[in-house]
Amino acid sequence: MPDKPVPAVCVLDPDGDVVRHLARAGTGYRHPGWACYHTEMWVVEVDGLEIGVVGMAVGAPFAVLVAEQLAVSGAALVVSITSAGRISGNETPPYFVLIERALRDEGTSAHYVAPGEWSYLAAGLKDKLRNAFGQNGIYVVTGSSWTTDAPYRETALAIKEAKRRGIACVEMEAAALYAYAAAAGRNVVCLAHITNTMAVDGDDFEKGSDNGVNVSLAVVSAVATAILGSP
Repeated sequence: MPDKPVPAVCVLDPDGDVVRHLARAGTGYRHPGWACYHTEMWVVEVDGLEIGVVGMAVGAPFAVLVAEQLAVSGAALVVSITSAGRISGNETPPYFVLIERALRDEGTSAHYVAPGEWSYLAAGLKDKLRNAFGQNGIYVVTGSSWTTDAPYRETALAIKEAKRRGIACVEMEAAALYAYAAAAGRNVVCLAHITNTMAVDGDDFEKGSDNGVNVSLAVVSAVATAILGSP
């Protein structure tokens, strides 16, 4: 295996839609030097920016494991885009939520930071992203999420409480990724691709054209440009 660094900008793609699309369409290539537990990295160029994408790292422990490996392999920025269920909000799916804080209803974050209720997007990154999306027509709202380890234990009572608190969505990685980023001093940005309203309809996981791949990559490009500058 060659000793080759990964791209400066890397994406966690828990659903695997992006990596499957790149492999099927032939628009990316498999990174020959990526060595991480049960994963492959596909590399694609978007707007002159090389982006590495790792698929299927589902859940907080796995996502943080991969993020740690990305950092030591050369990534300067990790962007997580996961599908999520909408809890509150009037927008019509699919759309994106830039997660500014995540409720810590998982176990991994406690291994990185002291116990607490929330994990947060770093203030410096939040400031840089304030106007990142309006110019390219991508629909992104800012909000909070609920990170769970147990999607089948999202009880009606818990969902009602999350809605009362104005939580936008539920997902499985953000709280741990932000805790890791805070502890390690790494650049991590988490977005939720809101595809469903808690999986109550047959089309609830529909992401739109091409499974949302191109718009997701456009979001990553906008995030990277805002934080790292133009390629």
